[in-house]
Amino acid sequence: MAHAEANATASPAKGHAVPLHRLAHARAGDKGDRLNLALFAFEPRHYDTLVAQVTEERVLALFAHRGASRVRRYLMPGLAGMNLVIDDVLQGGVNGALNLDGHGKTLSYLLLGMSVTTEDDSL
Repeated sequence: MAHAEANATASPAKGHAVPLHRLAHARAGDKGDRLNLALFAFEPRHYDTLVAQVTEERVLALFAHRGASRVRRYLMPGLAGMNLVIDDVLQGGVNGALNLDGHGKTLSYLLLGMSVTTEDDSL
């Protein structure tokens, strides 16, 4: 349900909805119970769409079902990307979690499934 809520709270924009993976790629890392997601636009022209729609609030809603308590977003305009730091999302971290992905490597795919709105008809 959290995934649907995060998609429903998208910033109002003209255009059509596409999954984020059509515009960007991501890489995940972890330290303890903190997940780091780096998100980069495939094309620099899509960076503004990422900044407008991949907000701290939407990402927190997307990961709420995993217990996430805070998201900090650090913009990297020179790289057409951003770094998202998500606290308390790994359910105790590598050594403390009972889930199958204690490192959170696959959680970048959850982010990339988020819906964004674009005016780019080629997507």
